[in-house]
Amino acid sequence: MKITFISDIHGNAIALDAVLQDIEQQGIDQIYVLGDICYRGPEPKRSLDLVRSLHTEVIKGNADEWVVRGVQKGEVADKVLELMNLERQWTVKQLEPTDIEYLESLPTTLNLTIEDVQLSAFHATPTNLFDVILPNADDNQIETSLMQAQGSQVFIYAHIHKPYIRYINGKVIMNIGSVGLPFDGLTKASYGLVEVEDGHIKTSIRRVNYDFEKVAALYHEVNYPNAEMMSKVIRTAKI
Repeated sequence: MKITFISDIHGNAIALDAVLQDIEQQGIDQIYVLGDICYRGPEPKRSLDLVRSLHTEVIKGNADEWVVRGVQKGEVADKVLELMNLERQWTVKQLEPTDIEYLESLPTTLNLTIEDVQLSAFHATPTNLFDVILPNADDNQIETSLMQAQGSQVFIYAHIHKPYIRYINGKVIMNIGSVGLPFDGLTKASYGLVEVEDGHIKTSIRRVNYDFEKVAALYHEVNYPNAEMMSKVIRTAKI
């Protein structure tokens, strides 16, 4: 069975279009979504509509929580708090009340069994939407923070926008990166693939071309707050 995990779309529907097209070409059996659907992109409504049209399991990310209730002091640097809430207000205005209700209702973890292989998926950590576990974290930090589900062989998360795969004590930890806002310097959308066959496991990261210049321009066309900075992030894949 071939399944894929996507996350951190951040209102970049153009990148999501490209990823969904690539997924279709890969012959995927199932798609799962690990959060951060709308906030900080020029097309929040279309991004959410695309995700909901997949009719699949979706979990909540920190940016989805921000859309629901705003960005709170202590969650970001004080100097950007006001601006990020302006961005949040703009995002909310593009959505319907039912969209907000949908985001609020999302669960925060996903536990799967694929042909007797157990997988645990979450946005940032299993217990917190905001914690940051980077690719260079030591094995002990990763085990303590991410690999909590007993019996799981594969642990999948997103949030940091920097994809990687590691192996610790015979188990797989994979960060699937970001569809809409990669931060690793590569201006390509990112998603994760897991293949399970006769108990064998194969994990990989796939990078997909999309028209990032069109997205960068779109921030200005829709009068997005903080358009200049977000356009730069799109063009450089760095923050």
